[in-house]
Amino acid sequence: MNDLKFGVAIPYGSAREAAWLGKLAEDAGWDGVFLGDAIWCEDPLISLAAVAMLTDRIRLGSMIIPAPLRRPWEIASQALALDRLSGGRLSLGLGAGAVWMGWQGFPGEVQDAKTRAEMLDETIDVLDILFSRRQQDYPGKHFPLKLTDLDPQHYPPAPVQQPRIPLWVPGLWPREKSMARVLKADGILMEKLNSDGTPAEVSPADVSAVRDYVAARRVLTTPFDIVVSGQALVLDPATRLEQMAAWRAAGATWWVEAMWGLNAQQAGERIRQGPPRA
Repeated sequence: MNDLKFGVAIPYGSAREAAWLGKLAEDAGWDGVFLGDAIWCEDPLISLAAVAMLTDRIRLGSMIIPAPLRRPWEIASQALALDRLSGGRLSLGLGAGAVWMGWQGFPGEVQDAKTRAEMLDETIDVLDILFSRRQQDYPGKHFPLKLTDLDPQHYPPAPVQQPRIPLWVPGLWPREKSMARVLKADGILMEKLNSDGTPAEVSPADVSAVRDYVAARRVLTTPFDIVVSGQALVLDPATRLEQMAAWRAAGATWWVEAMWGLNAQQAGERIRQGPPRA
C-alpha cells in the first residue's frame, strides 16, 4: 500500500506570511506546503522561495500556475531557480487557469477554453524539453522552439530533480482529453465532473479508477502522484482518520488540506493541529 503524504494549501497572502506558515507546517509535521496563483497576486513561486529559505524538508508546490499567463521558458527559469534553491523539493502544478478569478480585468489575455488548453499542453511539452536540456526543436502553435539554433553553452544548469521537476496537472475524471494530458505529467490534481458538466465530489472509488487507468496507459516511468484535497481537520477525529485510511487504500499519495478561505492566523491555528495521520 502506498504512503499517504499530507500537505497544506495556504491562503493567498504575502510572501512573508507564506514563509511563516511554511515553517510552521514543517515544524508541525506536514509533508508539503502549496500556494495558488492568480492573474494578479503576490507571486507564488517567489513566496515559495521564501518558504524554501526557512525550511529543510517540506515539499513546495504550486496549485496551480496558469500556463496561459506565463511563457514556458519563464516558468522553466523560475521553477529551476526554486528547485535548486530548495535542494529539489518543488512539485510544479500547472493548469489552464481559472478565468473567473479576475481575468475580466485583463482583456488582452487569452480566455477561450480551447486555446488555453492548447497552451497548457504545449507548456508541458516545452518544459519537458527545457528541463532535460535537449537541443530540440518544437513546432508549437503557441510556443515554438528552435533550440537547434541555440548553443548548449547558453543553457542554464540542470534541475536537481531528474529527469525533470515533477509536473502536476488537474485531471477531470473521466474526461478523455483531460486524462490524456495527465498521462504526460507526474501527478494528477483530482477533479470530477457530472455528466452535465457540473462539478462532482471525488470519491475513493474515483481515485482507484484513476490509479488503474494511469497504470495501464502511462508510458513515463517516473513516480506518479494522485492528489486529493478537502478539509479534514474540521471533522471529528474518528471520521477524519477513517477518511484518510480510505484515500490511502484507494491509491492517493497526497492529501492537501485546503485553507484558501482562511486568513494567515486562522491557517496557522489549523496547521498547528498537525496532519491527520493515523
